[in-house]
Amino acid sequence: MAEAEQCYRQALAQDAQDADALHLMGVLLFQTGKHAAAVEWIARAITQAPKAEYLLSLGTILERLGRLEEAQQCFAKALTLKPEDAGLWNYVGDLLWRLARNDEAVQHFRQALKLNPQFLDAATNCGRLLLDLGRHAEALECLDLAVRLNPNSAALYQMRGVCLSAVKRFEDAGADYEKSIALDPSQAETHNNLGLLHWKFDRLEQAFACFDAALALRPDFQAVLTNKALVLLDLQMLDEAFATFRKSLALNPNDPLTSFSLATLELLTGDFERGWPRREARWKLAAAALVNRGFAQPLWLGDQPLDGKTILIHSDEGLGDAIQFARYVPMVAALGARVILEVEPPIQELLGGIAGVSTCVGRSVSPEFDLHCPLATLPLAFRTRLDTIPSAAPYIPAPAAARVKAWEERLGPRNRFRVGLVWSGNPDHRNDHNRSIALRTLAPLLDRDVQIVSLQKGVREQDRAFLGERPDIVDLTEHLIDFSETAALMSCLDLVISVDTSVVHLAGAVGTPVWTMLPFNPDWRWLLNRDDSPWYSSMTLFRQPERGDWTSVIDRMGRELDGLASAWRSGRDQLLPA
Repeated sequence: MAEAEQCYRQALAQDAQDADALHLMGVLLFQTGKHAAAVEWIARAITQAPKAEYLLSLGTILERLGRLEEAQQCFAKALTLKPEDAGLWNYVGDLLWRLARNDEAVQHFRQALKLNPQFLDAATNCGRLLLDLGRHAEALECLDLAVRLNPNSAALYQMRGVCLSAVKRFEDAGADYEKSIALDPSQAETHNNLGLLHWKFDRLEQAFACFDAALALRPDFQAVLTNKALVLLDLQMLDEAFATFRKSLALNPNDPLTSFSLATLELLTGDFERGWPRREARWKLAAAALVNRGFAQPLWLGDQPLDGKTILIHSDEGLGDAIQFARYVPMVAALGARVILEVEPPIQELLGGIAGVSTCVGRSVSPEFDLHCPLATLPLAFRTRLDTIPSAAPYIPAPAAARVKAWEERLGPRNRFRVGLVWSGNPDHRNDHNRSIALRTLAPLLDRDVQIVSLQKGVREQDRAFLGERPDIVDLTEHLIDFSETAALMSCLDLVISVDTSVVHLAGAVGTPVWTMLPFNPDWRWLLNRDDSPWYSSMTLFRQPERGDWTSVIDRMGRELDGLASAWRSGRDQLLPA
């Protein structure tokens, strides 16, 4: 090194402006750890001759010094001199990625691939970045190319599996995860991803095997412990689920998903004292950004006087949750508060008539208020326990007589026991595949001597054809423009039978008899091992005895429905003139 430096200095003594000598002196100083001096020498070389080689050297040194923006500028200038260099486009793309200039980075990777369509590094980098950005369909194009170029990369199959799962190509995703594991079984993340896929399709034994494989590799893999606990909860293996959730929280006490999931289990088992406070972890979940309003006004948790104050009570979860927790509004008003209730349009008129509501508004209105509280936080604010649930029903005012009369006229003569029916909920709900039922599955109920009235909004294609084959089902749902109309229709029915959707909350809130069909692992609010609900006195719960067993539920309901219909006919016959 010393001899090389002497040679460069001799050359520069003869010509102080020799660009090659200036550049090489800078490179030498960089190699000997004199980075700041190296920058000066190479900058002088660039002044004499702005060659791509010099710019690349300077960019590399600036990058090493952590001066990434300056490094990127050097590389950008080099690209103007060597625009056909695919490797340079890829390198600059990587640097832009590290600078969080993601869209520019994608453009650079794509230009590298345009210049060299077989460029593995560029395809991999572009695919990985697009995956990070959630642009899964675009990422797949790059990863497909990368896998073709490098078919023995476990990491590529793992990434492509994530993308395939995101675009709902689940079978292909599973195949890629399995290929990845076959190539490299040491990656706990891949075992976890495959386990999640098995869990989604109720392949619980396979899911357990995958989660256990991941934990064998990484016993402290906190996310996997939570996933395993959730599967245990699905199977109603409650003691094991409790233990696994707590083990997960011991590793990360602040993980919101684990806290929220444990709260669900605590509420399900009636431990409201622990469950309500822990459930507030929901605000830290990613999905909470959709409902966490970030109000400047204080959150009311029952610990501040309300006399003379205006409080905004606002919907923060689903329509059914809003109906369920609206029962607390009169209790808030009784503390001296003026209550502004904010809910979604389909339930605005329905809940606006609840006692204690001063004004019922939609999200688009910006009222003035002193305090606020989400509807689903009210049970915490009132320190609700299992034996203190406010269960007086109906707590929603009776529909107007004119509305009821209009529905009676649409339904026609009342010559059979009337049963309202809902068989599916929101298809986007995480647990929809467990709680919704195909209409065809309910055929044994339809063949009873009762009048079935559809309350089902948003009929799915697979049910539409069957519904068309059953003209005996009265379908007037085109007139159900909001929940107030549904409440009026319910007042003309003798019974509502429904899967776990907002309709059961409406029926319970207006006091209509309602049978709720529950999957083996029910939502927390329905508790366990009981056929009644402390939330709704008019509700009867029909639970699956085993996972997926709707047949037993439908058989039991059929027998009980026969008894109700027979009693109704007997009562009607006694009233008929002799």
